[in-house]
Amino acid sequence: MSAFASDLGLDGIRDAAGHGTEVDVAVHLHDGTVRLSILWTQDILLNADDADQVAQALQHAAEQARRITAAKGPDVPTEA
Repeated sequence: MSAFASDLGLDGIRDAAGHGTEVDVAVHLHDGTVRLSILWTQDILLNADDADQVAQALQHAAEQARRITAAKGPDVPTEA
């Protein structure tokens, strides 16, 4: 089981050029880090609506990450 929780709203986001490239935004549930993955290549071309959706997913992940790290408190070590 992964410690990362992906934004399921991005399941339909695909490369605008038709290359099948996918994007994933996920939050590590233990240490609050945010992962942005571009799958199957090094870059992705997005139309304007998909770019907005990815940006919103990143903002949501950042909010989740802040809540996770705030809940841990300053004395709790993070996992490697």
